[in-house]
Amino acid sequence: MKILFCSSEIVPFAKTGGLADVAGALPKTLAAMGHDVRLAMPKYGSIDEKRFCANKVLEQLKVPLADRKEKASVWSSQALPAVTAYFIDNPRLFPKGPLYGHDNDAERFTFYQRAVLEMLPALDWIPDLIHCNDWQSGLIPLYLHLGRKKGGALAKTASVFTVHNLGYQGKFPPETLKLTGLSGEFFTPETLEFYGSFNFMKAGLLYADIISTVSPTYAREIQTPEYGEKMEGVLTARSQRLRGILNGLDYEVWDPSADAFLASRYSADDPQGKAACKKALQARLKLAQKDLPLLALVSRLAAQKGFDLLEELLPHLLKMGVQLVVLGLGEKPYEELFQKAAKEHPDSVSTNLEFNEELAHQIYAGSDAFLMPSHYEPCGLGQMISLRYGTIPVVRATGGLADTVEDYEPSAGRGNGFRFQEYSPVALLGAIVRALLAFADKKAWKQLQEQAMRGDFSWQASAKRYEEIYREACGLRGT
Repeated sequence: MKILFCSSEIVPFAKTGGLADVAGALPKTLAAMGHDVRLAMPKYGSIDEKRFCANKVLEQLKVPLADRKEKASVWSSQALPAVTAYFIDNPRLFPKGPLYGHDNDAERFTFYQRAVLEMLPALDWIPDLIHCNDWQSGLIPLYLHLGRKKGGALAKTASVFTVHNLGYQGKFPPETLKLTGLSGEFFTPETLEFYGSFNFMKAGLLYADIISTVSPTYAREIQTPEYGEKMEGVLTARSQRLRGILNGLDYEVWDPSADAFLASRYSADDPQGKAACKKALQARLKLAQKDLPLLALVSRLAAQKGFDLLEELLPHLLKMGVQLVVLGLGEKPYEELFQKAAKEHPDSVSTNLEFNEELAHQIYAGSDAFLMPSHYEPCGLGQMISLRYGTIPVVRATGGLADTVEDYEPSAGRGNGFRFQEYSPVALLGAIVRALLAFADKKAWKQLQEQAMRGDFSWQASAKRYEEIYREACGLRGT
């Protein structure tokens, strides 16, 4: 198949979160399966064309925007194996700076989407399917839907729209409709109007041939008022087109047996090096060199990630003889909470308010347990990485966490981590206590680590499911 993958961020070109990891890994896997896969994303000012050997392939592309034509150029790069990446260039709309949060985001991402659709005929490459990701490409399924009625180059192109996080929908003022070139009939409660706003994600949910999200449990959860972000009615109405496919993990990036960042490499068959990684991590972070349970947090510091639970629990944890390492940035109260804990307990708490890839790898390898007490988690990569590195996850059973972490049963020797259900500090504490009791039994803990490391969360199985829904979307095109 000829597949175009549209994402506002893609590793290694630009990243703010897990969407970029998925957009960099899934296309590579699909290409290895024999498909012609290409990518399209904005050319942000931060993207270095020299580093990625990018070349300009189209100039002076005229893109409809509101009542005018805005110019774009298109660059391409072969930096990803067997995958061509296209960059939509407009320096005014995509300057250096943060990827999102600009006053003109509605204009920026409307332009990006319309430019993608103008680019394809100009390149003389028409995909069988466009895979759109999150609100920044939510209008593309609608434009394809309208294009089928008129005929044209993309009349037979199907669409898949993936929701990576329903909490971010691309809601903008009603006048956004004029930017998109859509008529007034598309600003009603049945179409793109959403509580008085214009909603980009709603377009993808309503008009894609198939909708997917990033775990089976999250696909069920978002059809309920608790997790549906007021979109549960739309999702329930289209539930026959909704699929939940677990994200995979890029095993070329995350492999403790070949990880250049680690003090000692190791595997499920030869796990001895993990102890050396723990000692090296303690030394780097100036923690006491003791065989205490070392708990890790690598995360955006936000209430959604369960940090409100940890805030209440932290004083109790620090009295339990554990060490804690934190890596990430986020909401100021949580940054200050962990900074204060590290200052007061320098031998047992290390707080690192940054994005640091090398340190992240070393934390996953050197820690004993990994905390993900999320209020909701569409998929989550942290728990998959920790499993791969033999660092036992302690998670709330929601979204992708519920689909990847099986509760440990000591008597049966089954499971790969520790789960809790109720969103409360007491329930989280109970899961941590169970993990600490298991840690005290070195033989059982070693078995648990090996079980965790033998799990398979690579992209191969997930890519096959995407291949299936691509074919399904082509069969359903326009129906």
